[in-house]
Amino acid sequence: MTPGRLPGLRRLHHSTFSAEALAAAKNATTVSVCLPARDEERTVGRIVKTIREELVERVGLVDEIVVVDDRSTDGTAAAAANAGAAVVRVPRMARSESGKGVAMAVAVGQSTGDVIVFCDADVENFASHFVVGLLGPLLCDSAVGFVKGAYRRPLAGVPGEGGRVTELAAKPLLELLHPQVAHFAQPLAGEVALRRSLIETLSLPADYGVDVALLIDVARRIGLEAMAEVDLGERVHRNRPLSELAPQARSVVRAILARVGDGVEAPLGRPLWRFEPSSLDVPGATTSGAAWGTGPSVVRPEGPVALWPANGRPRERDETKRAVAPATTRARR
Repeated sequence: MTPGRLPGLRRLHHSTFSAEALAAAKNATTVSVCLPARDEERTVGRIVKTIREELVERVGLVDEIVVVDDRSTDGTAAAAANAGAAVVRVPRMARSESGKGVAMAVAVGQSTGDVIVFCDADVENFASHFVVGLLGPLLCDSAVGFVKGAYRRPLAGVPGEGGRVTELAAKPLLELLHPQVAHFAQPLAGEVALRRSLIETLSLPADYGVDVALLIDVARRIGLEAMAEVDLGERVHRNRPLSELAPQARSVVRAILARVGDGVEAPLGRPLWRFEPSSLDVPGATTSGAAWGTGPSVVRPEGPVALWPANGRPRERDETKRAVAPATTRARR
């Protein structure tokens, strides 16, 4: 599944673990499953229902399910709440910088588990082993702090043709610029689990680059020896047209390039968002057993001082400092 082998990285298969055994092994550790979602009414309810019935009610492996609704225009919030999830919305004050990273940051602030599992809300063949496989290394080995999902991705039924941004943008750049994580099969996978104590020390890019940024930052923070990759089988999801993939690819490239060198900078001057825990309500959505509040979420931009002066507004880049080719060179072009 991956080229070669990288020393120190644990590679496992989801079948190694069972929900019952993990529930018995977790002791006092609490588990939150979080799903960032935008316009996923068709799939999010079934995913939540599967987790609730098989992992919350049946074995007690998962303690809470949180769906973060990121500006959906369909019935995503209601579908998730009716299936049994606690639903929160991305706060209005953050919507100018909304994106997957913002939704994940909201999930961290609104969830309570010692271990957080992130799953994408558009998976069409979701099964409970996705969560079980991701939790296995964390609950069985205290030395593991981060688990990334790996899987096969078909495109329109053709095996191995999915993951176009992964194969054409992420992997080539990682091989060149971040070889320490280049051997992960799916560097952009939204299926990931990690300890709260780890993710709360990190800053998350606001956009789609969050998955690869998290991978790079975690590897730098804890090393490959504390990371694992779990084969989850085949993953089928909504394949987007190329016109929608370009912004995603741009975010991924920006996150990878911003992490070249020793520092981690806000991509091109954009903020890194963190959210303080608070309660947010979902207008029009109802759910049994969920605690709803009305307090606003506190958001603060974080990034290099040079990019974020005291007034909190990013400085305009000085376009006059761009290198300009000599006139003779331009003429030859």
